[in-house]
Amino acid sequence: MPHLKPVPLEDVREPDIRERFEHYRKTRGFTPNSIMTMVRRPDIVRAFMALNQAVLYEGTVPTETKMLVSLASSYAAGCLYCQSHMANLSSIYQASDEKIAALWNFEASTLFSPAERAAIALALKAGAQPNESGQADFDRLALYYDEAQIVEIVASIALFGYLNRWNDTMATALEPLATQVAERAIGAVGWTAGKHGAN
Repeated sequence: MPHLKPVPLEDVREPDIRERFEHYRKTRGFTPNSIMTMVRRPDIVRAFMALNQAVLYEGTVPTETKMLVSLASSYAAGCLYCQSHMANLSSIYQASDEKIAALWNFEASTLFSPAERAAIALALKAGAQPNESGQADFDRLALYYDEAQIVEIVASIALFGYLNRWNDTMATALEPLATQVAERAIGAVGWTAGKHGAN
C-alpha cells in the first residue's frame, strides 16, 4: 500500500503541470503515480520533470540506450516500480521484449551492441550500493561515447538514483499498464510488483 496516494488529476491546479501530466498520459499510456504523488509540492515536480526531459530525451545518446541504462540501474538498486516503468519506456523506444529480458545477461547476448554493453555495465555497477563503478568502466565507455555522451549516461543513472529512492520509500502503487508490460517483458526473469502491486 502506498504511503501517500496519488493526487487526482482534477485536483492539480497548475495549468503547466496538468499539461505535462497529460503529455505523459499520451506518450506512456498513463501519468506515473510517482509524479502524481510528488505534485503536492509543485516546484519539486516541475524541477523533476525538467530534469527528466533534459536527461532522457535530449542529447545524442540513443533514447533506447538511455532507457535500458535506466532499467539496469533500477535493477541494481532493486526498485521494482522503476523496473516496470523502464521496461515500458524501453518498449516504447523500440527495444523488443526479448532484448529487455536479455538485459539480465547482456554481456553474452547478441542483442546488444558493444556500446550498449559498456553503458549497461556501468549502470549495473553505479546503481549498486555501495557503488562499484571504476576507471575501467569509464575507459570502456570512452571507446564508444564522447565526454558529453558519458555525462548523459551518468545523468540517466543518477536520475534513477532519485526515482529508485522516491518510489521504494513511498511504496508507489504501480499503474496497470506498467504492470502489464513488466509482466510480459521481464516477468520470466523474476520481476514481480512486490510492495508496489495492488493490495
